Amino acid sequence: MENMKQMTDDMLVTLYLEGNNSAFDILLNRHKERLFNYIYFIVRSREVAEDIFQETFVKAIVTLQQGRYTNDGKFSAWITRIAHNLVIDQFRTERNENLISNDESEVDLLNNAKLVEGNVENRMVNEQVLKDVRALIDELPDCQREVVFMRYYQDLSFKEIADITGVSINTALGRMRYAILNMRRIATEKSVSLVME
Repeated sequence: MENMKQMTDDMLVTLYLEGNNSAFDILLNRHKERLFNYIYFIVRSREVAEDIFQETFVKAIVTLQQGRYTNDGKFSAWITRIAHNLVIDQFRTERNENLISNDESEVDLLNNAKLVEGNVENRMVNEQVLKDVRALIDELPDCQREVVFMRYYQDLSFKEIADITGVSINTALGRMRYAILNMRRIATEKSVSLVME
């Protein structure tokens, strides 16, 4: 079992397909925290996130057993793509996507997260700013919130985001741009200052 933990995802998939259920347990344990956090961040409901998380792995098992998975070193992106599709299905049944503002000015709120080591007051102000940014992110339309989360919380490239969400890189970049514009608009409407000390 310890040797299996050192194996790549694709090696574990092959073992699982050969009948070794422990291999899938390792894959599940390897990806469960990141995948659940991704789902939960988007749906914002623990119960719904747990349902989608379980459905994701059920769908992955079925797809693997049907021989429709290609070992190409991208298991993590593949399983995230399944979760993404299930999240989209969930939102389609619940509500329509929010409209966005077409504000033309651009401010990059998230790339200016300089946390300065210093006095307690500065740290408290910085913590409040980050909390305010998170509250702004929560108000974004689903597709924009998803891109922001993947980019800044999972540190994925726009190419990876595009692959996982099934859109072009330009669409992913556009969603990020509109997310930043929307966050700026919401911050202005709510008189939220997003300046780090």
